[in-house]
Amino acid sequence: MVALVTGAAGFIGSHLCERLLADGDEVRAVDAFIDHYPRSRKEANIARLLDDERFVFVEADLADVSLAALIGGVDVVYHLAAQPGVRSSWGSDFVTYVRHNVLVSQRLLEACRDQSPGKLVFASSSSVYGDAESHPTSELVRPQPVSPYGVTKLAAEHLCEVYRVNFGLPTAILRLFMVYGPRQRPDMAFSRLVHRAVHGGGFELYGDGEQTRDCTFVGDVVTAMRDAATSDWVGVANIGGGQQVSMNEAIARLSNICGPVEVLRKPPAAGDVRHTGADTRVAAAGFGYQPRTTLDEGLQAMVEWERAREVV
Repeated sequence: MVALVTGAAGFIGSHLCERLLADGDEVRAVDAFIDHYPRSRKEANIARLLDDERFVFVEADLADVSLAALIGGVDVVYHLAAQPGVRSSWGSDFVTYVRHNVLVSQRLLEACRDQSPGKLVFASSSSVYGDAESHPTSELVRPQPVSPYGVTKLAAEHLCEVYRVNFGLPTAILRLFMVYGPRQRPDMAFSRLVHRAVHGGGFELYGDGEQTRDCTFVGDVVTAMRDAATSDWVGVANIGGGQQVSMNEAIARLSNICGPVEVLRKPPAAGDVRHTGADTRVAAAGFGYQPRTTLDEGLQAMVEWERAREVV
């Protein structure tokens, strides 16, 4: 199978590329190295993949590049490229989110309409739910994002559905709930927490710490993407870890692994939701999704990666 992975040098994208190569696929990988966190970290994510002849990397901005050559002959498109981050999506930066999250998605869907790959798997976000009406949250709950980032991800979802309904393009929309694991983006809470636990210093915690997240290990996410791509299922599905924990509990669990962590408490940030929790029955029925990694196992993997990165 030949796969196109957008956002391939990012946290989830690089793990997905590794998984696809391990499964015997050929991977066309594209990334624009947008300036959200240091390019060097993204380059390190894919450094060891570059020697694999089945891995072809293209540095390109999907808003500008000709997409026909990238998509031609591809069996599946994994669309992970996006401008990430809730807190930075306010104000004048919103135009960047529209460009990378909405306009790029529309261009890619148009190209897929012409080239007809087997399926497009879109990495959406639980941010589309905002402060959801119920937990665990099912796909039937009305999306009501509370951040500009969530608005752009929901807009891209609607585009996927428009192209599926009108042109028969098979699309699988996966709403990812708080993905964590080795190589997580440095601005994300667990990444900052593990870094401080290993290297010392205060961890800035926004809010009272009783906000909860459904924590999903990156290995379970890429398995879900692979299974959704190779199934006949289309539609919208939640991908969660089945581990809804508060930040205070996560800090306590990490302290059991690494020792005490100094916590610097900050006011809640605009756009941060209070609770997230995924009802994953649609994914389970549609393509056999089942999270397998416990939070303690995932945190341990992050700690081991952070410690190894220290000596590189």
